[in-house]
Amino acid sequence: MKVKALPQIDASAERFEFLAAPQHTGVRLDRFLAEQPEIAAAHLSRSRIKTLIEEGCATIADIAARDPAKKLAASDKVSLVVPPPAPAEPQGENIALNIVYEDSHLLVIDKPAGLVVHPASAHESGTLVHALIAHCGDSLSGVGGVKKPGIVHRIDKDTSGLLVVAKTDAAHHGLSRLFADHGRTLSLTREYLAFVWSVPERAHGTIEAPLGRHATQREKMAVVSPARGREAITHWEKVEDYGVASLLRCQLETGRTHQIRVHMAHVGHPLIGDKTYGAGFKTKVAKLSEKAREVVERLDRQALHAATLGFEHPITGEEMLFESDLPEDLAGLREALASV
Repeated sequence: MKVKALPQIDASAERFEFLAAPQHTGVRLDRFLAEQPEIAAAHLSRSRIKTLIEEGCATIADIAARDPAKKLAASDKVSLVVPPPAPAEPQGENIALNIVYEDSHLLVIDKPAGLVVHPASAHESGTLVHALIAHCGDSLSGVGGVKKPGIVHRIDKDTSGLLVVAKTDAAHHGLSRLFADHGRTLSLTREYLAFVWSVPERAHGTIEAPLGRHATQREKMAVVSPARGREAITHWEKVEDYGVASLLRCQLETGRTHQIRVHMAHVGHPLIGDKTYGAGFKTKVAKLSEKAREVVERLDRQALHAATLGFEHPITGEEMLFESDLPEDLAGLREALASV
């Protein structure tokens, strides 16, 4: 049997070595490694460990073990090599950031509408990642094996508001746990202000509808069957009633792509300015006052703002709470709708 060669390991890579005990007989390799205190102290997630194993960075008896589900036997000698983070592919760019809080572990940013979070084929420069590389330099998180800013959650390009970014591996690990929990058992608050068409009959409510890719328009999300989608829960409450439109406060219990936008359209209250999910409500504009109509027609994005972000600091344990006022375009929309 031909044994695959181990990958070339940088001299600066970190090496861990363990000896499987009798109680580890039959335990999966990835689970065994994830349960080791030294691995936990290095803030390596189960998914990261799995990737390292598949890349040939783990050995059993000095033979590469590329299967995370490989079962161990008593007295197996297990090692894991963790390469240093690779240099970030994007280059830093001098893009202004509205930083509302920063310490040596993390920073909180008030993102303007129009700024993309991650580089992609259509946005290879000018993103938040490029700005963070320039701002943070060598203090960036190396989680995932790529030296880039520790983005643990994101908001759409055309949504404004608060975003927390990790600057260290330890902060990234802690924040990732918080966002994976969605505030169900750990401390996390994410509230959005959403201007929607029509007025809900009730003062508040909850939308529970699984989300997945649209069947034919793959760039869109849609409410789908539980078998095809992922659980998605949005809590909302009515803040202001404008007759033809309203302002809602939405709190996320899950964090799916386009969640608020899809959920509100699903219940008949799409976001004002949302060309993707609210195009069918253009006739509502005619019912606005001339001033409000002009403001809505000038709005070039969905009227959604991440207004409140609260979490327990992953390192200090301090309860953090940040609030962001409506940006100029949405503040103008609010004023115009209130004058109807």
